[in-house]
Amino acid sequence: MQTATELDVLRTAVAELRDGGRALALVPTMGALHEGHLTLVREARRRADRVAVSIFVNPTQFGPNEDLDAYPRQLAEDARMLEAEGVDLLWAPSVTAMYPAGFATSVAVAGVSEGFCGASRPGHFDGVATVVCKLFNQVRPDLALFGEKDWQQLAVIRRMARDLDLLAPRADAIVGVPTVREADGLAMSSRNRYLSAEARARAATLPRAMREAVARIEAGEDVGPTLAALAEALAGAGFAPIDYAELADAESLAPLRSLGPRPARLLVAARIEGTRLIDNMPVSPRPG
Repeated sequence: MQTATELDVLRTAVAELRDGGRALALVPTMGALHEGHLTLVREARRRADRVAVSIFVNPTQFGPNEDLDAYPRQLAEDARMLEAEGVDLLWAPSVTAMYPAGFATSVAVAGVSEGFCGASRPGHFDGVATVVCKLFNQVRPDLALFGEKDWQQLAVIRRMARDLDLLAPRADAIVGVPTVREADGLAMSSRNRYLSAEARARAATLPRAMREAVARIEAGEDVGPTLAALAEALAGAGFAPIDYAELADAESLAPLRSLGPRPARLLVAARIEGTRLIDNMPVSPRPG
């Protein structure tokens, strides 16, 4: 596996990987890799001839009171894991390489970025869209893979690619990979390591209550009372505050008060022991 930390080295490496028309997949990450990330890498290897992974803890998507300094960084260990998975190229730029002196451009995606996490984390998705647009331009992948755990992020990136007419990758080559979960159903996340053993056990209430809510909505029960029961179950397990627990259109993220003919998504964000956990689950559209 080749590791690049400077843009000129990256571009040379990318050209070599793409030589002969070979397809290149990109898996963007912020490091602190776990089985969820490795699942993305394996899917990338299945879909493409060559695989590149980026590791960059992006400061522009963290707010002033968020955990940028505390965010786990373990580049050497991550590199060993990626090499063992057969990754061809690791792109690990410094902050100054990604945002050189005088950097003054931001990408903002309206609509899908404004509710949910966008409402409680102002500027977060501008930082996401900007860094992902740069990564796409730097690596020029044929496809890119993201976990569905952050459904809003995936929706923002797809909208950006459509609106900017990106070709590397095209919007329809931005692949969402289903959330990888622990044995008790909790979505894998680098932030799970912040939880005490007690809070980690109580956190399993999140996916369990969400599955119950999805089943009730798909069975035709009213959305409002079902979401209220979901929030009550989370509060009973010690989640506070609950940022949101909402049903939304899967593509536009417009909130839904009832289930319609289009795919929907149940999205939740809540804190336990101060650690903010997010999750989402698909909700099948109403037939007919």
